[in-house]
Amino acid sequence: MNNDSEKKARALGINHVVLEVGDLDAALEFYGAIFDFTLRGKSAHNAFIDLGDQFIQLSLGRTQAPDTKRHFGFVVDDREAVKRAMARLGIESVNERMNILDPWGNRIEVVPYDDVQFTKADHILKGMGVGALEKTADAIDELKKKGMAREE
Repeated sequence: MNNDSEKKARALGINHVVLEVGDLDAALEFYGAIFDFTLRGKSAHNAFIDLGDQFIQLSLGRTQAPDTKRHFGFVVDDREAVKRAMARLGIESVNERMNILDPWGNRIEVVPYDDVQFTKADHILKGMGVGALEKTADAIDELKKKGMAREE
């Protein structure tokens, strides 16, 4: 849907996601028990979890009911490590797609990096202290269909 008389900006990605929580320190402890991350910064009302060229902002003030369908996919390099952390902490997935609820009702789907089209540039991964990550054949095929597969 492109009208030549009016050029639209191309949506390129997501810079950050804001999750409302009731307690910043408790939220950092909860997420830190499951995921390895670097804290980008923290103020009295916000904390910023670094994801290389993106971030998650934890913000005080959750007032709505727990999420039932609304969620975002949190991409990880080791989904099995998340499963082990969940078992250790007594956290159960709310469905077969590995969706979890944090203590404030934010719903997060844990997504394996190797099996989705989402791709971090190698220099971003290196800056995050992560080595090169591989993709499954299906993910590579999906990227090839769009002309977005890495050049061999």
